[in-house]
Amino acid sequence: MCSVEVESILYENPTVNEAAVVARPDEFLGKTVFAFVRAKGGVEERPTEEIVEFCRRRLPNYMVPKPVVFMEELPRNSTCKIEKFTLRDVAKSMGSLPPKHEHVAKAT
Repeated sequence: MCSVEVESILYENPTVNEAAVVARPDEFLGKTVFAFVRAKGGVEERPTEEIVEFCRRRLPNYMVPKPVVFMEELPRNSTCKIEKFTLRDVAKSMGSLPPKHEHVAKAT
């Protein structure tokens, strides 16, 4: 998985203001793609299924983020770079989600 490639697809979505993609350990697959998104225009949350479907039409299935988590702000360091190590910790702490709730996660 190339996080930069997945992020570039997410940025093509007109509702996405910022995006960060990390890998999350998975017992069955080894790793899964986990996306954190901040929506444009102060919109707090969009249906994650729309973003997942948007990615599905543009990426191979193994690169489609599952789940997509909306955040009000993405964590940044003192130079304003997104702290992916922090997001990896958040992704790990969320644990495995049941399949039917895979795309409805939300973090603040």
